[in-house]
Amino acid sequence: MKSINELLPIASVLLIYLARMVEVGTKRETVPGPVRERLTLRLFMLAGTLMVVGSIVELFVRQLTLNGGTFAAGWICAVASLMVRRRAIAALGKFWSLHVEIRENHAFVQSGPFRWVRHPTYFSMMLELLGLGLIMNATYTGMVVAVIFVPTLALRLKLEEAALVAKFGEAYRTYQRRTPALFPYKWPRAE
Repeated sequence: MKSINELLPIASVLLIYLARMVEVGTKRETVPGPVRERLTLRLFMLAGTLMVVGSIVELFVRQLTLNGGTFAAGWICAVASLMVRRRAIAALGKFWSLHVEIRENHAFVQSGPFRWVRHPTYFSMMLELLGLGLIMNATYTGMVVAVIFVPTLALRLKLEEAALVAKFGEAYRTYQRRTPALFPYKWPRAE
C-alpha cells in the first residue's frame, strides 16, 4: 500500500483539479459575444493538466515525499486561487467568459478583485499552478509548465488588453495606468 506521503499530495492535486474542471463546466447566465480566439484557452487547459499529470509522474520518478511546508503553502495558494477566481467571476457576472469575448453592451468592471489587478482570473491561475507544484514538490514539472503557460499568458494579455482598449478607450487606458495587470503590488485608489 502506498504511504500517506504519496497519497495525500496526489489526492490533493486531483481534488483541486476536479474542483477547477467542475468550475469550468458550470453553466452560467452570460451574454454571448464574438470569441476572438480559442488557442489560449486550450493551452491554459494543457498547462493545468500537464501540471497535475507531470507532478504525479515526477513524484514517483524522483521518489518525492510529502514536505509539510510546501504542502501547506500549496494549499494556501490553491484556496486563495479559488477565492480570487470566484470573486472575479461574480464581479463580471453576465460578462464573464473563458475566452477573449467583448460584447456590444459590455460593462467596464472595476469592482471586487478588479480594484487590485486588471486580470484577477489570470492571477488566480498562476496561484493555482504554483499551489499544485508546491503540494507535489514538483520543481521540474513546474518549469516545463512555465514554458507553456508564460508565453500563453503573455499572448492572452496582449489580446485582451487590446480588445478592452478598443472597447473602452481612454477610460481603460487610465485604468491600465493606475491598476497593475497581474500582481496586486499596490493599494487600490479610493473612488
